Amino acid sequence: MKAAVIVFPGSNCDRDVAVALEAATGQPPLMVWHRETELPAVDLVVVPGGFSYGDYLRCGALAARSPVMREVKAKAETGTPVLGICNGFQILTETDLLPGALIRNAGLKFICKDVFLRVETSESPFTRKYKAGTVVSYPIAHAEGNYFADDATLDRLEGDGRVAFRYVTEQGEATEAANPNGSARNIAGIFNETHRVLGLMPHPERLAEELLGGTDGKPMFEGLVEALS
Repeated sequence: MKAAVIVFPGSNCDRDVAVALEAATGQPPLMVWHRETELPAVDLVVVPGGFSYGDYLRCGALAARSPVMREVKAKAETGTPVLGICNGFQILTETDLLPGALIRNAGLKFICKDVFLRVETSESPFTRKYKAGTVVSYPIAHAEGNYFADDATLDRLEGDGRVAFRYVTEQGEATEAANPNGSARNIAGIFNETHRVLGLMPHPERLAEELLGGTDGKPMFEGLVEALS
Protein backbone atom coordinates (compact mmCIF):
# COMPACT_ATOMS: atom_id res chain seq x y z
CA MET A 1 0.00 0.00 0.00
CA LYS A 2 1.34 3.40 -0.98
CA ALA A 3 0.21 6.37 1.09
CA ALA A 4 0.66 10.12 0.90
CA VAL A 5 0.56 12.53 3.83
CA ILE A 6 -0.26 16.16 3.04
CA VAL A 7 1.94 18.71 4.85
CA PHE A 8 0.78 22.26 5.49
CA PRO A 9 2.58 25.12 7.22
CA GLY A 10 1.53 24.52 10.82
CA SER A 11 1.00 20.76 10.54
CA ASN A 12 2.28 19.06 13.68
CA CYS A 13 0.95 15.52 13.37
CA ASP A 14 2.24 14.72 9.89
CA ARG A 15 5.28 12.88 11.24
CA ASP A 16 3.20 11.02 13.83
CA VAL A 17 0.89 9.59 11.18
CA ALA A 18 3.87 8.88 8.90
CA VAL A 19 5.41 6.73 11.65
CA ALA A 20 2.14 4.82 12.13
CA LEU A 21 1.79 4.27 8.39
CA GLU A 22 5.38 3.09 8.00
CA ALA A 23 4.94 0.63 10.88
CA ALA A 24 1.85 -0.80 9.20
CA THR A 25 3.07 -0.83 5.59
CA GLY A 26 6.80 -1.37 5.97
CA GLN A 27 7.58 1.68 3.87
CA PRO A 28 7.52 5.41 4.57
CA PRO A 29 4.64 7.38 3.05
CA LEU A 30 5.20 10.19 0.59
CA MET A 31 5.19 13.58 2.32
CA VAL A 32 3.46 16.00 -0.06
CA TRP A 33 3.84 19.75 0.44
CA HIS A 34 0.65 21.78 0.24
CA ARG A 35 1.79 23.80 -2.77
CA GLU A 36 2.09 20.76 -5.01
CA THR A 37 -0.42 20.72 -7.85
CA GLU A 38 -0.25 16.97 -8.52
CA LEU A 39 -0.44 13.88 -6.36
CA PRO A 40 1.49 10.71 -7.21
CA ALA A 41 -0.36 7.44 -7.71
CA VAL A 42 -1.18 6.31 -4.17
CA ASP A 43 -3.72 4.07 -2.46
CA LEU A 44 -4.43 6.38 0.48
CA VAL A 45 -4.22 10.10 1.24
CA VAL A 46 -3.97 11.34 4.82
CA VAL A 47 -4.70 14.94 5.81
CA PRO A 48 -3.06 15.14 9.25
CA GLY A 49 -3.74 17.11 12.39
CA GLY A 50 -2.07 20.31 13.47
CA PHE A 51 -2.74 23.98 13.08
CA SER A 52 -2.54 24.57 9.33
CA TYR A 53 -1.89 28.23 8.60
CA GLY A 54 -2.00 28.86 12.34
CA ASP A 55 -5.80 28.36 12.31
CA TYR A 56 -6.16 31.89 10.96
CA LEU A 57 -9.58 32.94 9.63
CA ARG A 58 -11.21 29.61 10.53
CA CYS A 59 -9.74 26.18 11.23
CA GLY A 60 -9.00 24.45 7.93
CA ALA A 61 -10.39 27.25 5.75
CA LEU A 62 -7.06 28.37 4.29
CA ALA A 63 -5.66 24.85 3.96
CA ALA A 64 -8.77 23.81 2.04
CA ARG A 65 -7.75 26.29 -0.63
CA SER A 66 -4.19 25.05 -0.97
CA PRO A 67 -3.32 23.83 -4.48
CA VAL A 68 -2.87 20.21 -3.38
CA MET A 69 -6.40 20.00 -1.98
CA ARG A 70 -7.86 20.22 -5.47
CA GLU A 71 -6.00 17.00 -6.21
CA VAL A 72 -7.03 15.41 -2.91
CA LYS A 73 -10.66 16.17 -3.69
CA ALA A 74 -10.30 14.77 -7.19
CA LYS A 75 -8.72 11.59 -5.82
CA ALA A 76 -11.51 11.19 -3.30
CA GLU A 77 -14.17 11.66 -5.95
CA THR A 78 -12.66 8.80 -7.97
CA GLY A 79 -12.60 6.47 -4.96
CA THR A 80 -9.16 6.87 -3.40
CA PRO A 81 -9.58 6.62 0.39
CA VAL A 82 -8.88 9.84 2.29
CA LEU A 83 -8.34 10.03 6.05
CA GLY A 84 -8.60 13.42 7.79
CA ILE A 85 -7.53 13.54 11.44
CA CYS A 86 -8.35 16.50 13.72
CA ASN A 87 -7.37 19.55 11.65
CA GLY A 88 -7.61 17.19 8.68
CA PHE A 89 -11.28 16.60 9.53
CA GLN A 90 -11.80 20.36 9.64
CA ILE A 91 -10.13 20.69 6.23
CA LEU A 92 -12.32 17.95 4.73
CA THR A 93 -15.48 19.76 5.85
CA GLU A 94 -14.13 23.01 4.39
CA THR A 95 -13.59 21.28 1.03
CA ASP A 96 -17.13 19.82 1.15
CA LEU A 97 -15.79 16.28 1.09
CA LEU A 98 -17.68 15.82 4.35
CA PRO A 99 -20.83 17.60 5.57
CA GLY A 100 -21.16 19.80 8.63
CA ALA A 101 -18.58 21.91 10.42
CA LEU A 102 -16.24 21.78 13.40
CA ILE A 103 -16.86 24.71 15.71
CA ARG A 104 -15.53 25.95 19.04
CA ASN A 105 -15.64 23.46 21.89
CA ALA A 106 -18.68 23.91 24.10
CA GLY A 107 -16.42 24.73 27.05
CA LEU A 108 -14.49 27.30 24.97
CA LYS A 109 -11.18 25.72 25.97
CA PHE A 110 -8.52 23.65 24.27
CA ILE A 111 -8.82 20.00 25.34
CA CYS A 112 -5.94 17.52 25.37
CA LYS A 113 -6.68 14.11 26.90
CA ASP A 114 -7.57 10.51 26.12
CA VAL A 115 -11.23 9.81 25.44
CA PHE A 116 -13.33 6.70 24.94
CA LEU A 117 -14.92 6.08 21.55
CA ARG A 118 -17.39 3.52 20.30
CA VAL A 119 -16.74 2.11 16.85
CA GLU A 120 -20.12 2.38 15.15
CA THR A 121 -19.42 0.23 12.08
CA SER A 122 -16.79 -2.12 10.72
CA GLU A 123 -18.03 -1.59 7.16
CA SER A 124 -15.21 0.61 5.87
CA PRO A 125 -11.53 0.29 4.98
CA PHE A 126 -10.72 2.34 8.07
CA THR A 127 -12.69 0.35 10.64
CA ARG A 128 -12.65 -3.18 9.20
CA LYS A 129 -10.25 -4.43 11.92
CA TYR A 130 -12.60 -3.27 14.67
CA LYS A 131 -15.82 -4.97 15.69
CA ALA A 132 -18.84 -2.67 15.67
CA GLY A 133 -19.63 -1.64 19.23
CA THR A 134 -16.03 -1.95 20.42
CA VAL A 135 -14.90 0.80 22.81
CA VAL A 136 -11.42 2.18 22.13
CA SER A 137 -9.35 4.98 23.59
CA TYR A 138 -7.78 7.67 21.40
CA PRO A 139 -6.28 11.03 22.43
CA ILE A 140 -7.87 14.34 21.46
CA ALA A 141 -6.14 17.72 21.20
CA HIS A 142 -8.36 20.47 19.85
CA ALA A 143 -10.18 23.69 20.57
CA GLU A 144 -12.62 23.43 17.63
CA GLY A 145 -13.77 19.84 17.71
CA ASN A 146 -17.48 20.41 18.28
CA TYR A 147 -19.15 18.70 15.31
CA PHE A 148 -22.20 20.59 14.08
CA ALA A 149 -24.72 19.87 11.33
CA ASP A 150 -28.43 20.54 10.89
CA ASP A 151 -30.91 17.89 11.98
CA ALA A 152 -31.60 16.70 8.44
CA THR A 153 -27.89 16.10 7.84
CA LEU A 154 -27.48 14.34 11.18
CA ASP A 155 -30.47 12.11 10.45
CA ARG A 156 -29.03 11.27 7.05
CA LEU A 157 -25.64 10.39 8.56
CA GLU A 158 -27.31 8.15 11.11
CA GLY A 159 -29.64 6.52 8.60
CA ASP A 160 -26.86 5.81 6.10
CA GLY A 161 -24.52 4.35 8.71
CA ARG A 162 -22.04 7.15 8.20
CA VAL A 163 -21.25 7.86 11.86
CA ALA A 164 -17.86 6.18 12.32
CA PHE A 165 -17.04 6.92 15.96
CA ARG A 166 -18.97 8.32 18.90
CA TYR A 167 -17.75 9.72 22.24
CA VAL A 168 -18.82 7.36 25.00
CA THR A 169 -18.09 6.26 28.55
CA GLU A 170 -15.69 3.39 29.18
CA GLN A 171 -18.80 1.18 29.29
CA GLY A 172 -19.86 2.37 25.81
CA GLU A 173 -22.69 4.75 26.73
CA ALA A 174 -23.05 7.94 24.69
CA THR A 175 -23.74 10.31 27.58
CA GLU A 176 -23.44 14.06 27.85
CA ALA A 177 -20.63 13.66 30.38
CA ALA A 178 -18.66 11.52 27.90
CA ASN A 179 -18.88 14.21 25.22
CA PRO A 180 -15.73 16.35 25.59
CA ASN A 181 -16.59 19.16 23.20
CA GLY A 182 -20.37 19.32 22.72
CA SER A 183 -20.46 17.50 19.37
CA ALA A 184 -23.94 16.81 18.05
CA ARG A 185 -25.09 13.32 19.05
CA ASN A 186 -21.61 12.63 20.51
CA ILE A 187 -20.21 12.30 16.98
CA ALA A 188 -16.43 11.97 16.84
CA GLY A 189 -16.01 10.91 13.22
CA ILE A 190 -18.02 10.53 10.01
CA PHE A 191 -17.77 9.00 6.53
CA ASN A 192 -18.74 10.32 3.14
CA GLU A 193 -21.42 8.53 1.11
CA THR A 194 -19.05 5.78 -0.06
CA HIS A 195 -17.40 5.21 3.33
CA ARG A 196 -14.05 5.87 1.62
CA VAL A 197 -13.50 9.30 3.18
CA LEU A 198 -13.23 9.45 6.97
CA GLY A 199 -12.89 12.53 9.14
CA LEU A 200 -12.36 12.15 12.88
CA MET A 201 -11.20 14.49 15.63
CA PRO A 202 -9.36 11.98 17.88
CA HIS A 203 -5.85 10.81 16.94
CA PRO A 204 -5.44 7.05 16.26
CA GLU A 205 -1.79 7.60 15.29
CA ARG A 206 -0.97 8.72 18.84
CA LEU A 207 -1.90 5.32 20.29
CA ALA A 208 -0.57 2.98 17.65
CA GLU A 209 2.33 1.32 19.52
CA GLU A 210 3.04 0.20 23.06
CA LEU A 211 5.73 2.84 23.60
CA LEU A 212 3.02 5.48 23.22
CA GLY A 213 0.94 3.91 25.97
CA GLY A 214 -1.49 1.81 23.95
CA THR A 215 -2.36 0.29 20.60
CA ASP A 216 -6.06 1.06 20.16
CA GLY A 217 -5.27 3.09 17.04
CA LYS A 218 -3.13 0.41 15.40
CA PRO A 219 -6.02 -1.61 13.90
CA MET A 220 -7.04 1.38 11.79
CA PHE A 221 -3.72 1.36 9.95
CA GLU A 222 -3.56 -2.43 9.79
CA GLY A 223 -7.07 -2.52 8.34
CA LEU A 224 -6.15 0.00 5.67
CA VAL A 225 -3.19 -2.14 4.64
CA GLU A 226 -5.45 -5.20 4.37
CA ALA A 227 -8.08 -3.33 2.39
CA LEU A 228 -5.78 -1.48 0.02
CA SER A 229 -2.83 -3.80 -0.60
